[in-house]
Amino acid sequence: MNDAPDQDWSGKLNQLKMEHRDLDAAIEALRATPMPDQLQIARLKKRKLRLRDEIALVEDHLIPDIIA
Repeated sequence: MNDAPDQDWSGKLNQLKMEHRDLDAAIEALRATPMPDQLQIARLKKRKLRLRDEIALVEDHLIPDIIA
């Protein structure tokens, strides 16, 4: 069977999405502080963007292109 590689990609996708949500929550928590650390927020946002790109790559791997 060839299901194992797709399951690995699905697991990776779930992990990346969870980390993306966690970063979103961390950014909101930092913003809620009286004096938010703008540098830390910027770093977290940058990491979140990299995760979004990784998520897109994994989704592209899981969903093959259909030539119309």
